[in-house]
Amino acid sequence: MRLLLVEDNRSLAESLHKALEQAGFAVDVMYDGQAADHVLHTQDYALVILDLALPRLDGWEVLKRLRARRKSMPVLILTAHGSVEDRVRGLDMGADDYLSKPFDLGELEARVRALIRRSHGHDHNRLSCGALCYDGSCRMFTLAGEALKLTPREHAVLELLMLQGGRAISKDVLSEKIFGLEESGSAEAMEIYVYRLRKKLADSGVGIVTLRGLGYLLAEQ
Repeated sequence: MRLLLVEDNRSLAESLHKALEQAGFAVDVMYDGQAADHVLHTQDYALVILDLALPRLDGWEVLKRLRARRKSMPVLILTAHGSVEDRVRGLDMGADDYLSKPFDLGELEARVRALIRRSHGHDHNRLSCGALCYDGSCRMFTLAGEALKLTPREHAVLELLMLQGGRAISKDVLSEKIFGLEESGSAEAMEIYVYRLRKKLADSGVGIVTLRGLGYLLAEQ
């Protein structure tokens, strides 16, 4: 699952980048608002973590332009100024959540998981498809009650398929939502991960279906 982190404090940005990657996310980092606005014109993210006090273009303007383009990706605002007025302004402008500095990394990760889950229409941490279950609080899959061993990339693909809730997702969209800007990924690479996942789900009653022209769908078989 790919995130965009926009934070001009490089020390904090590096710490958050590392923590979020350890939590299983692919993270692109931008250090100023203009760079963030530029990448948001061309890239799609599961979520944006946006500082407000940014050089070149502040976070308010980045958020305003994003919503003016009718992009609905969740936005979590980070700021050192946690006044009620700022929170109200941010939410009214289209932010989905707000976290004041300093904050606990565990809380940030929990809020990120919750926002992504809700953006896909899920209110609960636990999702299931037949014998396959996913616990969003610990980001763990189980199959017939047993932990499912997955590589980070396999986990990311299966997580997106599970969050789709029975809706198809194309190889191109999967690739865009999983690989960071500095990573080499392609729609063809998705075929490899889907093949591996199909082998791990074999004989479970759950499978990944290919819908011609639409992409992949997680479903009971």
